Amino acid sequence: MKQNKKWIGTILLSSALLLGACGTDEVNESTITDTNQTTTDDTSSGSGDHGGMMHDESGEIPEGLEEAENPTYPVGSEVTIQADHMPGMRGATGEIVGAFDSIAYEITYTDNETGEEVSNHKWIVHKEIENSQEEPYQTSDEVVLEADHMPGMQGATATIDSAEDTSVYMITYIDTETGDTVENHKWLTEDELEPAE
Repeated sequence: MKQNKKWIGTILLSSALLLGACGTDEVNESTITDTNQTTTDDTSSGSGDHGGMMHDESGEIPEGLEEAENPTYPVGSEVTIQADHMPGMRGATGEIVGAFDSIAYEITYTDNETGEEVSNHKWIVHKEIENSQEEPYQTSDEVVLEADHMPGMQGATATIDSAEDTSVYMITYIDTETGDTVENHKWLTEDELEPAE
């Protein structure tokens, strides 16, 4: 009888430890996610860095966005990225998967999931602004975003930091830090790319 109680006690203790370990893993996963989001929204550098944040890789194009007629980098071109919108981007080799003519905007917005300010995000295009007007927006104009490149972006209120009438490119590239393929990154401008060597 004493041995049975001992076994029951051992089984109960083991179960409690196992359940406790599972609970700890869930907390750690939650903590890791929160840490990534904090890192992503850290705008102390003012660079609009999105380190660790997952972004939309669907390749969906805003309705009405016009393909570029004679882009410097046609679809299928191999390029080297000279921008650092995200970690692992600068110096990465990629392939152009879309080329379009638009006004590209650098924006500052408040993430509608975390409440954090994201400064100097590059880029959104004119057709990614809710009820976009015909004429280009000007610096300091306030707009509502339809773009959903990152979680917390769609529906957020943003301020226009700068505007460029340019060709914008959607690109699939290999992250130089992780070696992962990043598909359909939106957007890069012409002066942020070079022909691949």
